[in-house]
Amino acid sequence: MKIYKYILLSFLGVGTLTSCEKYLDHAPDMRTKIDNVEKVAQLVGSAYPRYNYLAMAESYSDNVIDKGPAIGHIDDPYVSYYMWEDVEGSGNNTPTQYWNGVYEGIAAANQALEAIADNNFGAEANVYKGEALVARAYGHFMLSVFFAKAYNIAGDNSSPGIPYVDTPEKVALKSYDRETVKDTYDKIRKDLEEGLPLLQGGKWKVPKYHFTSAAANAFAARFYMFTGEWDKAIAAANNVFPGGDYAGKIRPITTTIQNYSLAQQLIELTKADKDYNLLLRETYSVYQRTNSSIYSRFGYGQRKYNEMFNTPVFTGTTMHSRGISYSSGQHYSVYMYNEYFYYTNVQAGIGYPYIMQPLLTADEALINRAEAYVQKGDFGKALADINQFLSTRVQNFAIGTHGLTVEKATTSYGIDDPKTALTEAILRIKQRAFMSEGVRWMDIVRHKLPVTHIVIAPDDTESEIVLEPNDLRRVFQIPSEAQLAGVELNPR
Repeated sequence: MKIYKYILLSFLGVGTLTSCEKYLDHAPDMRTKIDNVEKVAQLVGSAYPRYNYLAMAESYSDNVIDKGPAIGHIDDPYVSYYMWEDVEGSGNNTPTQYWNGVYEGIAAANQALEAIADNNFGAEANVYKGEALVARAYGHFMLSVFFAKAYNIAGDNSSPGIPYVDTPEKVALKSYDRETVKDTYDKIRKDLEEGLPLLQGGKWKVPKYHFTSAAANAFAARFYMFTGEWDKAIAAANNVFPGGDYAGKIRPITTTIQNYSLAQQLIELTKADKDYNLLLRETYSVYQRTNSSIYSRFGYGQRKYNEMFNTPVFTGTTMHSRGISYSSGQHYSVYMYNEYFYYTNVQAGIGYPYIMQPLLTADEALINRAEAYVQKGDFGKALADINQFLSTRVQNFAIGTHGLTVEKATTSYGIDDPKTALTEAILRIKQRAFMSEGVRWMDIVRHKLPVTHIVIAPDDTESEIVLEPNDLRRVFQIPSEAQLAGVELNPR
């Protein structure tokens, strides 16, 4: 895939005003002359984030633990994340890097949409218009998950959102208004619902690298879960596969994948020819390296592994782990991402590490549909989806032994209300199934869950720190560079 570099000047704040003006005096790349549909298609292919949110989402969540003094590295950003402190700089795995990468993708989407509007490309360009609209909606949605307060279902959403950029930048240091969370979500919905119908019948060389109709509907299902539009979430999840049938379309963890070597698993889980991968993107990242997140003192250790995979998710049912690796009995990793390396200079051994990241999966769409059914009180359909999901995550699954029922959920958690008990079961299942993918943080945000981190002192005594639902630190700080564009920082 060709990557068209576009510097979002107001947000990145690079160079002086003079250099910005010089930059604007010249066409930065071929996008100033997009005169055919093929060029539009190439441009839309870069309308996706170039970096990922894995380090920030996982380290902020309750998927990590303090492994103890003198165990592992204590490098940033992992220490700051674990303590819920603002991370400075724009290096790898930082919020600023993700912010910039997402807005670069949004800039490409805007440039493509402008070219389509300015040229008479006809119906042939409709699918790329749809892809650009959905990609723009996705980028802004993911930024809102991290940098704005969670959407309040049937509540107040007047808190600051994130700048919704829907036109190409043509001036240096343009000012942006954050508006409100409601405004942000209204614009996401507009782009998403306008773009979705245009994707029907679209064709791409590698469909899984683009917002196909299936991927866009999986994103729609996620979005509607945040807004509490349960019927829309169910409809979107049904549209991922014909007839809403997920049979054989989710990750076969306890069958096929279990029998692969670790090296094979790393490739298998991120392959473009798998039904369960709906949207894949290459992202510059060192997240999977053993000298970064895995060997951090504040990471995924043995104690957390035992909690996730040696403890029943509900009475009588323990979920099977995948790709677990460890060193010295402490440094565990749910290996999932195979690191690739693009050499810019082979002789010098320098270049860019990257991973193929599944941004949207059939597994998430299915379990989101299950939760939407729960919220509507349709427990029968919810349990059917939950048990289909569990059948690929529980060793030697037998419905009579391992399947979830309303009674099993209420008695396991000591919760009388079936809706609350089944929601708790889904959240626990998802936490285990999507370890290392950032999905847990989305659930923490959406359900306003508290997060507890254990801190171990040099004398091995333990204390707890808690990130409560109303804690201001739950919202990542707006990058300081964005102040150049007049973007208001989040309160602390």
